Amino acid sequence: MPLALLALAVSAFGIGTTEFVMMGLLPNVAEDLGTSVPTAGQLVSAYAIGVVIGAPLLTALGSRVPRKRMLLLLMALFTVGNLASALAPGFGTLLAGRVLAGLPHGAFFGVGAVVAARLVAEGRQARAVATMFLGLTVANIVGVPAATLLGQHLGWRATFLVVTAIGLVAMAALARLVPHVPVDAHQGLGRELRALGNRQVFLGLLTAVLGFAGVFAVYSYLASMTTEVMGLGETSVTFVLALFGIGMTLGALAAGPLTDRALRPTLYGSLAALALVLVAFRFTAHIPWLALVTVVVLGAVGFMTTTPLQMLVMNKAQDAPTLASASNHSAFNLANAGGAWLGGAAIAAGWGWTSPALVGAVLAVAGLAVAVTAGLLDRTAKGTSRVVAGSPLATDAPSVSASSSRASDS
Repeated sequence: MPLALLALAVSAFGIGTTEFVMMGLLPNVAEDLGTSVPTAGQLVSAYAIGVVIGAPLLTALGSRVPRKRMLLLLMALFTVGNLASALAPGFGTLLAGRVLAGLPHGAFFGVGAVVAARLVAEGRQARAVATMFLGLTVANIVGVPAATLLGQHLGWRATFLVVTAIGLVAMAALARLVPHVPVDAHQGLGRELRALGNRQVFLGLLTAVLGFAGVFAVYSYLASMTTEVMGLGETSVTFVLALFGIGMTLGALAAGPLTDRALRPTLYGSLAALALVLVAFRFTAHIPWLALVTVVVLGAVGFMTTTPLQMLVMNKAQDAPTLASASNHSAFNLANAGGAWLGGAAIAAGWGWTSPALVGAVLAVAGLAVAVTAGLLDRTAKGTSRVVAGSPLATDAPSVSASSSRASDS
């Protein structure tokens, strides 16, 4: 694996830290700015809104910008957004800073995934993308707990100043380590938009929205489940969240080589396993040691879905994968918001603190159903192309690398 992937992973570490750290800092922010915790919770949604809006918008605006320069511009915007958050004089300006910091998130991962895939040889693209995502998972093990602890002792502004510094380090690493990756001569906004309209791309994005929502239906309320169901103290919350991050990292490590070998089976297997683990968590949550084991497994199988979904939309977007890749992160953030809302609705309905696990299982099954349907449609299309002489379909022609290589989806 080329050293340039380290620069992408460092950037992902900073992005992952600022995305999730706000959940642990809400009480501190609310007290300092004189507002309620539920109102401060809008800061979490503000970041997600920035991701959903920024992913397609910034990717479209930068469709003709060389990839390395685009990554530097996106990381610069991320750094400015976090600095604005650290210096925000009031809640409104902090809200704006969170939106600004979220804008480059999806576009960065979208462009970064395409660059990572082009840095390696055929058959290793998924491992390269998974290596970049390792920065995101390690952020949940180290970055988020450390940043939360820092914010609790030195104030939440110190947390965002540290993330700003991480952004500067990431920019230096990108400038030094990432090679020049030109935009293909035929690539442009029109081609990217047409690729986004591919049926397989749409079904892949829908799978991400439904399947990954199952993860966040539980993750959003894991802190409350730790104290209310597992019977552990508040000081254990950081430890439980770190265990989830360890699971995410293990899932990312496994997903890369598995996706390179067989993309769709990896996706089917991870979604099916996710549904089963969520059902199991409904019962294991009442047994502390078993609950902790389940949390690790949940993080692993949940995050194993990300790499095959990322590679799927990139492959099916043919030779204009950047906008589809970025839109995948909009889909993941819609999943975050939707899963949290549905899990909260189940709790509010009086179904109990573990009810989000069953809600998540239903969402994972729905995502699996969409994924299997997409696979059957793709297989049918390929079969049809073989019997229509001289008119092969484009569904099996995509490439995410300069050598027209792709991960196998058979």
